[in-house]
Amino acid sequence: MRVLGGIFGVMATVGLLAGPAAAQGGPTRYGEPDKVKTPSEIAAEKEAERAYQRSLGNIPERQKASDPWGTVRSEGAPPKAAATAPPSRPKTKSADTKPESGAK
Repeated sequence: MRVLGGIFGVMATVGLLAGPAAAQGGPTRYGEPDKVKTPSEIAAEKEAERAYQRSLGNIPERQKASDPWGTVRSEGAPPKAAATAPPSRPKTKSADTKPESGAK
């Protein structure tokens, strides 16, 4: 029984370690020749290219630039003058000031 459990343990360990190693494939091979396309695949690619070119024609040539601050400021308006001064307070005579009197 112990031997059988030990064998399964070793097999499980080898399997867990072999999985990631098998996932590391070799480098992709560039320069491999493309597979030959059927006439229907070629026609489908040409039609897709024509549809793409037609869709590009639907895009306006020049779109209006968005200006999120356009409602806040305008380029043609002159700058506003400083805020108006607060209303002046009427002058009051305080108790410690004496009215000026003529020379005696």
